[in-house]
Amino acid sequence: MVMVCPMRIAIVGGGILGTAHADEAIRRGHEVVQLERELEARGATVRNFGLVWVSGRAEHELDAALRSRELWADLGKRVPEIGFRAAGSTTLLRTPEEVAVAEDMVSRADADVRGFSLLEPDAVRAINPALRGKYLAGLHCSRDGAVESRVALPAIRRHLEATGRYTFHAGTEAREITSTEHGVRIRDDHERTFDADLVIVCPGAALGGLARDLAGELPLRRVRLQMMQTAPLGEALTTAIADGDSLRYYPAFAGTALDALRAAQPQEPTAAEHRMQLLCVQRLHGGLTIGDTHEYDEPFDFDVDEAPYRHLTSVVEEFLGRHLPPVVKRWAGVYSQCLDTGALVHRAQPADNVWVVAGPGGRGMTLGPALAEHTADQLGL
Repeated sequence: MVMVCPMRIAIVGGGILGTAHADEAIRRGHEVVQLERELEARGATVRNFGLVWVSGRAEHELDAALRSRELWADLGKRVPEIGFRAAGSTTLLRTPEEVAVAEDMVSRADADVRGFSLLEPDAVRAINPALRGKYLAGLHCSRDGAVESRVALPAIRRHLEATGRYTFHAGTEAREITSTEHGVRIRDDHERTFDADLVIVCPGAALGGLARDLAGELPLRRVRLQMMQTAPLGEALTTAIADGDSLRYYPAFAGTALDALRAAQPQEPTAAEHRMQLLCVQRLHGGLTIGDTHEYDEPFDFDVDEAPYRHLTSVVEEFLGRHLPPVVKRWAGVYSQCLDTGALVHRAQPADNVWVVAGPGGRGMTLGPALAEHTADQLGL
């Protein structure tokens, strides 16, 4: 890492993308002030699985995902409270067509880089004894990891504050950002001003207001999802788990085997209607975070639909071979996704020393640290 003259950097947005940029700037010796309009981040950053998901990433995303996993592991050493663990994942396969997709994946040149191995049921249970239910095989990925998304951001901020070069302003909405002869000035909703050499705006799914004033209509779309969390399982689920529908969703699995799967095996109607896949990860308190759905057409519903929850429950119970504990939380979330499928995130410079970084899609938790590193390198920080 090449050190440059320390700068005053302002981050607008308190989600994972903004916080990862703050951490990267602090690591490089700069001073950081971070503004968050809510008292605590409430968007997709805390409404997710906390998965660092390497296994399903497309070829153009893979290097960034692997680098981000390294950065998460490093952050986990610096901030143990985030709960980083290299738990891996197992995609459980219920039909010959799904197994064929997994066989295709483990035969590819990058299978070792992704940490893929195809396991018989007994080998799956040796890794994850809680999976006593029905499936034909499991695609194991040793590269996947997890963090505790609901506690990670406050823990990271406490770590940054200990440097003496970081200040967090909660309940502070940036209303105006203007370039000056000395750098950039931010005016907030309390009529306070903050001066900086550089401003990085990470608006999350809030694509109007300040983000639109700065950069116009961003080339992003918003995606809504539904998830839930159970009471403690009472035993360890040692890896994250996914179902065969995830093969349809993640771009890494594209190929003739996936085409054959789609032709021969339609999704269950509820899963197809709600564009579903199963992902499930155990929290450190023992409960399971389970999801999810994908809704792309706005305006989004303001309520949650029960049918997807019933579907997810039945799939997890089939894999576990037991009833789930009671569901104690249900929620919906919205994230922004870059329309350019070849881009990891949208970056724009609407004014001198002002950047907008947004739209990692459902990859924000996975790629956040690597995207912040890319921004810092691009801007020469």
